[in-house]
Amino acid sequence: MILFISGCKTSFQTQPSMSSSDAKGSSSPTMPESRGEADPGGPRSRRGRATAAAPGEFDFYLLNLSWSPEFCTTHRSSPECGHGTGFVVHGLWPQDVSGNYPENCSNAQGPANPNSYTDIIPTASLVEHEWRTHGTCSGLNADDYFAAIRKAYAALAIPSDIGQETDPSGVTPPDLLRRFAKANPSYPKGSIALSCGNNRLTAIEVCLTRNLQPEACQGVRSCRANLIKVTPK
Repeated sequence: MILFISGCKTSFQTQPSMSSSDAKGSSSPTMPESRGEADPGGPRSRRGRATAAAPGEFDFYLLNLSWSPEFCTTHRSSPECGHGTGFVVHGLWPQDVSGNYPENCSNAQGPANPNSYTDIIPTASLVEHEWRTHGTCSGLNADDYFAAIRKAYAALAIPSDIGQETDPSGVTPPDLLRRFAKANPSYPKGSIALSCGNNRLTAIEVCLTRNLQPEACQGVRSCRANLIKVTPK
């Protein structure tokens, strides 16, 4: 299976989050944070490019969950770090099967209270960024878009042994994917991809229909390293 990946590329300033949560996010003073593509360790290979499109013109969604422990190795002062956080929502990205991906599709108003989503997305500034860059392409209003993110995130079961230091010598990408497949038996083969950088896990990505049903990925690249390390929580 040959898959290709896309993601955010913009760096921005983190704003204070007024909401705290158990392992998904936390309040913190204002500080710089760079969360561009899901892989903070380097550039990403991708087929296709960002395109201009009318809201709602896309083929499927890509739910990106960033592996926070890896992100925090280089962004220790980020609000999400230091709380035993595992996977956090980076975004729900409209995608095309060609590998292209629409971005910045309109100037539609974002969520009235970005902090209300920081239980699943680490910071209010990331909430705002994801709406501007990706949510405006969904064809949904802001609250419906983030409700879709919450629904997609809640539907995915995360294997309990990831990040528990059970793989001290590393793990193969196929083995990690098998764990996700076992935890999510209703998800079709090829619907979950791994992102890695410098032979380390950085994110997982789930391909979803426009109705948020899992489907086999098209135009999304999965990690092809022989062995990857998983930074523990």
